[in-house]
Amino acid sequence: MSFEKILVLDFGGQYNQLIARRVRDENVYAEIKTFETPLEEIKAAGYKGIIFTGGPNSVYDMSSPHYSKEILDLGIPVLGICYGAQLMAWMCDGKVESCINSEYGKIEIENTKRESLLFKGVDTKSVVWMSHTDYISKAPEGFEITSHSADCPCASMENEGRKLYAVQFHPEVTHTQFGKAFLHNFLFEVCACKGDWVMDDFIERTVAQLKEQIGDKKVVLGLSGGVDSSVAAGLLSRAVGKQLTCVFVDQGLMRKDEGDFVEKTFTSLFDMNFVRVNCGAQFIEKLRGITDPEQKRKTIGSEFYKVFWDEIRKQADGGFFAQGTIYPDRIESGKGDAATIKTHHNQVKMPEDITFDGVIEPLGELFKDEVRRVGEKLGIPKELVWRQPFPGPGLGVRIIGEITEEKIKVLQEADAVFRDEIKKSGIEDTLSQFFAVLPDVQTVGVMGDHRTYDHLIAIRAVTTDDFMTADWAKIPYDVLARVSNRLTNEVEHVNRVVYDITSKPPGTVEWE
Repeated sequence: MSFEKILVLDFGGQYNQLIARRVRDENVYAEIKTFETPLEEIKAAGYKGIIFTGGPNSVYDMSSPHYSKEILDLGIPVLGICYGAQLMAWMCDGKVESCINSEYGKIEIENTKRESLLFKGVDTKSVVWMSHTDYISKAPEGFEITSHSADCPCASMENEGRKLYAVQFHPEVTHTQFGKAFLHNFLFEVCACKGDWVMDDFIERTVAQLKEQIGDKKVVLGLSGGVDSSVAAGLLSRAVGKQLTCVFVDQGLMRKDEGDFVEKTFTSLFDMNFVRVNCGAQFIEKLRGITDPEQKRKTIGSEFYKVFWDEIRKQADGGFFAQGTIYPDRIESGKGDAATIKTHHNQVKMPEDITFDGVIEPLGELFKDEVRRVGEKLGIPKELVWRQPFPGPGLGVRIIGEITEEKIKVLQEADAVFRDEIKKSGIEDTLSQFFAVLPDVQTVGVMGDHRTYDHLIAIRAVTTDDFMTADWAKIPYDVLARVSNRLTNEVEHVNRVVYDITSKPPGTVEWE
């Protein structure tokens, strides 16, 4: 099945992925390509519309990203955003200059062309998000200015006949009051999209493609228990059933009972071969005496690599190797180069002595929120589909200092209690991530008539939109009190609880 596509042409904007996600929210498929993409490739792709992203550069600096003016003559509607708007003006012989007064943050604009397709359903005055030091001082011939702000004479412009539209603000961010309407209008009023990118179709289409690609061969997938690999496993299982073998390495550093939960989920829900490798003792031995955070990470990573590929050698018999790679893993964000492949935990380097007929990435077209929607439709439990970010080294980065069996058990129990209390309190959905940490600290306490010298537990909870920055969560005092009470009463060797109220920056979300 074919579907409509919008091209997000990246000129180095930090919001390139966000633009594509907002377009897909409208059930229109968007893909990101670098500004170095050849014009012939764009011509041949059959795009319904093109969006020029923002960027940190100035269009009159010839070392900045530019593009051939011919792209505006393809007959494909174009929307320029911020730098993309200035670039459109420059390409059409308008004038771009440095602002006398730069605009950052929420700015009120006034629409001066009520019949503009881009402004359909938008109030005459509305608040938008600006972030620019240059501005369009003179619109190109044939363009009409459609809105302005107090300091920006051209907040938007259009050439309706050529279907060229430009906005100095960012419609893709939530701070822009009618941002959703601007993008919807461009897609449906200007580009005449139908909105045929839906998850049910994606599942049906992907399963059919996988069946055709795999045929009667076998597939091996490394299953971490995270969202991406779990959904990839669900799709592959629906496509080829027992031809799929999932290898799950339980290194003993997962949360309490998590390994059992993953095994039970995938052996009961899906028709596949499930191989669980229990190697906690092996990892403990390798980590003995190591306290440096980076050395711990490297030790866990290298041992995981060895255990995983040793098991794969037993399973490999031609066929395909599958990965849970998703769309953001495949593009470099914010550098104007969407062709750069990232090094990512979902993209693993294969030993030279292991060969497959090819690599399959069934989620390679999707963003994380779309992966979750597919997971829900596949019937994967909410606990997996909406699983919070969990570090690759597992609890190894939440145990400060040397990792021991006793410390793992203490932290697993403490984390389980914390998570249970947050769930019971009804605030789980308001938190982006929350977990317990076991610092390398012991404190004096009193329990009954006895003096104790035992572990301190730190609890951490944050709220964030993108994890680039994060704020500590304002958990109600009564909830914190219940958490502290349960931790010191129910978890052996814990006699003190502290709450981490550090934002990011200056801190990080994880402790190590």
